[in-house]
Amino acid sequence: MQKTTMLKQGEFERKWYLVDADGKTLGRLATNIATILRGKNKPGFAPHMDIGDFVVVVNASKISVTGNKMEDKKYWSYTGYSGGMRLTSLKVKMEKDPIFPLKNAVKGMLPHNKLGRRLLKKLKVYAGSEHPHKAQSPEVIAL
Repeated sequence: MQKTTMLKQGEFERKWYLVDADGKTLGRLATNIATILRGKNKPGFAPHMDIGDFVVVVNASKISVTGNKMEDKKYWSYTGYSGGMRLTSLKVKMEKDPIFPLKNAVKGMLPHNKLGRRLLKKLKVYAGSEHPHKAQSPEVIAL
C-alpha cells in the first residue's frame, strides 16, 4: 500500500505566468487565473496550502463580457449610513478603475480567509500592455 505524501513549504517551485486579457471573457479568465493562483493545476495540490504560481495579467482594460453586462452588472458599496448603498455599473467601474472587475472576480473565487488574501497578493493586474515583472521572465500562456 502506497502512502500519500504531502508537499512541504520549500519542496515546490513557483512559476510566473503572463496572461493577455485582450478580448477574453471576464468570468472564464478569472476562473483560470484562480485555478493557477490556488495551485489546483499541480499534482501536489492541498486545499490548506499555498502552492500556486504568480500570475501577471496585461491589457485588463480590454476585457469583454457577454450580453448586456456592461450596463446591467452592478457593484455595490455601503457608506455606513442608513440608505447609503451605492450601485455602480460595470461600465463606470471600467472607466474609473479598469483592473477592479478582474481582480474582484478572482477574489470571489479564492477562499475567504487568510489563505485567500495571501493568494491574491500573487496576482498582478495591469490595464495596459506594460508590466514591471520582466526580470521574473514570466511564461506566456493562452487561457
